Amino acid sequence: MKKYALSLLAGLLLSINAMAENIFPVSREMGSGTRGAFVEIFEIHKKVKDKKLDATTQKAEVTNSTGVMLTTIANSKNAIGYISLGSLNDSVKALKIDNIAPSVENINNKSYKISRPFNVVTKTTNPLIEDFLKYSTSTQAKPIVEKAGYIAVAKTSFTSTQPRGKLIIAGSSSVTPLMEKLAESYSKHNPNASIEIQQSDSTTGVNSVIEGIADIGMVSREVKESELKKGVTPLVLAIDGLAVIVNKNNKTDSLSKDSVRKIFMGEITKWQDAK
Repeated sequence: MKKYALSLLAGLLLSINAMAENIFPVSREMGSGTRGAFVEIFEIHKKVKDKKLDATTQKAEVTNSTGVMLTTIANSKNAIGYISLGSLNDSVKALKIDNIAPSVENINNKSYKISRPFNVVTKTTNPLIEDFLKYSTSTQAKPIVEKAGYIAVAKTSFTSTQPRGKLIIAGSSSVTPLMEKLAESYSKHNPNASIEIQQSDSTTGVNSVIEGIADIGMVSREVKESELKKGVTPLVLAIDGLAVIVNKNNKTDSLSKDSVRKIFMGEITKWQDAK
């Protein structure tokens, strides 16, 4: 009986200790469109002179790509992070937010509200840029967008004029996997085109277009007013959900939007306090 009681007590203490474990938030780098969208949607802000500034806790580990984010969460039991829904794989677990699972269906029926646009931006145009963008937002490209886990905005059909030349497309690591699939598919419609994709972040993508380094910029957030004033023209490529992710061994399945906000602002630091 005494051994049973000690065993029960030990199990209870282990359970309490597990619940009291520290949360390790993992964020994307400054300039990342995914970080910008996440901060905006979850209202992770502080006001300074009437300006909203990113208030992500300085204790958060910072990763510089979707791939590194997935690897970091997969290898850290108490970590929590966020990625594009289309990039989600079975190496991590996606949490429900306010008991709603992240899915294309739930974004379409508007029950899952954690979503953002995938934009592309241009500053100049030519026949090849026009042809590629018409394809990327066409009904022919719709199955590629949807198979990749995003919501297509396609409305019109496409016939290539087959212009010759090279495109340089730069920016968001979240948009890059989709863009690679679109570029590969487009080459079947127009074998005269050469497309180079340079992965970085959304801000770099916009700046590359402004500076004339790239023809098309990939932006995984809303385009800022300050960027529009520099002459870029945005186009919505697709709609994407954001998934809040944890390690597969984490017993948490759902969090409130408010708890996620407080975790990434450093106000909640223990799993037992996250609801």
